[in-house]
Amino acid sequence: MTTVEGHRADTGRPAGRQPEPRTSRPEGTAQRPRSEPQQPEAWSGQPSGLMDLLGVAAVLLDADGRIALWSPQAEDLYGYTAEEALGQYAAPLLIREENWNLVIRKFASVMETGQSWGGAFPVRHKDGSTRLVELRNMRLLNDRGDFYVLGLATDSPTLREVERDVALSTRLISQSPIGLAILDTDLRYVAVNPALERMHGIPAEEHLGRHYREIMTSSKFEVPEAAMHQVLKTGTPMVDQSTIVGRTPADPYKHAWSISLYRLEDPHGRVIGVADLVLDVTDRYQAATEAAEARQRLALMADGAARIGTTLEVGQTARELAEVTIPELADVGTVDVLDSALDEHRAPTRDGPALFRALAVKAAYPTEAVYAADPPGRIVTYAADRLATRCVRTGRPILISHVTDDDLAHIARDAHAARMLARAGVHSYMLVPLTARGEILGFLGLSRARRRQPFGEDDLALAGELASRAAVCIDNARSHESVRNAAETLQRSLLPDHPPHLPGLRIASRYRPAQATYEIGGDWYDVLPLDGQKTALVVGDVMGSGIDAAATMGRLRTATSAFADLDLEPAEILQHLDKITSGLEHYIATCVYAVYDPHRAECRIATAGHMPPVLVRSGARPVLLDLPTGTPLGVGGVPFETTTIPLAPGDQLVLYTDGLVETRRDAIDERLEALRHLLDAPDRSLEETCDRLLRELRRPDDPDDVALLIARTQPLTTD
Repeated sequence: MTTVEGHRADTGRPAGRQPEPRTSRPEGTAQRPRSEPQQPEAWSGQPSGLMDLLGVAAVLLDADGRIALWSPQAEDLYGYTAEEALGQYAAPLLIREENWNLVIRKFASVMETGQSWGGAFPVRHKDGSTRLVELRNMRLLNDRGDFYVLGLATDSPTLREVERDVALSTRLISQSPIGLAILDTDLRYVAVNPALERMHGIPAEEHLGRHYREIMTSSKFEVPEAAMHQVLKTGTPMVDQSTIVGRTPADPYKHAWSISLYRLEDPHGRVIGVADLVLDVTDRYQAATEAAEARQRLALMADGAARIGTTLEVGQTARELAEVTIPELADVGTVDVLDSALDEHRAPTRDGPALFRALAVKAAYPTEAVYAADPPGRIVTYAADRLATRCVRTGRPILISHVTDDDLAHIARDAHAARMLARAGVHSYMLVPLTARGEILGFLGLSRARRRQPFGEDDLALAGELASRAAVCIDNARSHESVRNAAETLQRSLLPDHPPHLPGLRIASRYRPAQATYEIGGDWYDVLPLDGQKTALVVGDVMGSGIDAAATMGRLRTATSAFADLDLEPAEILQHLDKITSGLEHYIATCVYAVYDPHRAECRIATAGHMPPVLVRSGARPVLLDLPTGTPLGVGGVPFETTTIPLAPGDQLVLYTDGLVETRRDAIDERLEALRHLLDAPDRSLEETCDRLLRELRRPDDPDDVALLIARTQPLTTD
């Protein structure tokens, strides 16, 4: 670059052409081949900002070492203006004296051999300080055969900083496990590191020049493509905000990748592309998926605990089990119970076909698989080789993750049902036995068709937990039904049939067990013909429920019938019943006892702590009879009173137990008013009136049973 004052080097002939320097690139990235034609916009755009960042200074020396050309960057680097530098010998201007000999040798070598020389060298700045610069000196030849030396220089610390950044970036890019791609503003690949090559299973050179969607062809990559355009437009990076799950040619197994995007700009702020960072987060994704599935299973178990077994009714419990599992666990669910589990007179079989009673079928969407299942209520036979039979015989669950045609033949009850399952697309199936207290009651069958993921062991364990809970509830329900049926049989055997002829009266009655529990209680009614064409009307309620209450009711009804034959006043009848009830341990009861005399057209009535009867007269609003309430039977020591009420033909007397009007949510006055309103239609038949009262006043969750008796007076006729 420089020489000492007055020294002229022997230049000799110019050296031969040197090999073109190779452009280096970071390890693991690819570069477009040089032979590819370059579009005009590739070289006619704005200049690179890297040269400006380095501030490369150019100085041209003639053969005598004088400064012939001086660039503006040289002024910035050395401090001298062009006017101050041009024509000056370079050595005295820029080099300290102790370095002159070295400079002389280097200058002579360049001029004589044409070999370039470079390196870090200390130069003197105009302000007297010493600056370390990076030099590159080369010989130039003009058209007259004269030689010159061109010196290029830049600030050495700045260059070293850039080198360190490049080295660090190169190593990070080439050795990082994070996939990295650089794409231009048209989203065409410019560079790809080895990690991304491995992820995609496509060599880097096959990426270059191709559009992002030419490599990432799946439709799910439309999302990151749109995100790249957004990042290019706004400059706002997108960090770990897009997770893509799929497969690549490199690996047939499903992976998850987290994508981060950054806009790239040159030092002038010009947008030159986007950096695409891809991190394989399969382990994290699987852990999050497993955690989500675990939470879903826990939520489903909690849902099952709340929804299964809300009633002591077998069919309802089976429906609740099916509804909990669909669609959260399967597409189609069935619940079938061994007929022998519900019919105590039928013994279970240990070999051969099995007899099932279908209780519930539930589907997540309309599907032919529903018709392949047994409709609820039907009793069907499954051959010994069917999976349902094997499940209840062995007591072990059956899991078929991937169903074949042969499996369908053993799942379905017959060939026609198997064809329907195939058309419905059933591809995964499992059976779980319903086992309670060591007894196998039936099975829960679950299948998947539209949901593509097959059943796994976790699904089987979850279904087993739900089936186990449902089985206990079904077992409790069938035991309760057995007790209930016995109590209902006892109660109905104790309740009367209406006498075929009652002088001057028409009668209608109803009895309903508790809606919520179907529990048999101690409510009763009675219609007793008496001497003189009179009729006794009785409605009573023994506190409590179950067989004991029904038995107590039977004893009181028998006693009432016996005392009625004595033609006693209603108050006296209640007095005797009070004494009997006092001796029945802890039981108490309420009762209303009325005697209708058609000859007198009157009714004599007494109550023992009972709800007030309703009197319905033609042309008037129904009224609650204001009677002395009295104390319940069994309290003892309190007298009862008899009240006489005139009745005209067509009048109605409505007797009922508290289960008809009392609820846990409504005030009793509101319910009694609702009863009066419903009775305000005296022309309706008695049977219709009974049905309407039960339909309008009873609710599914009512906890008490009901006895209802309605008597309508009519003119006394003689046969």
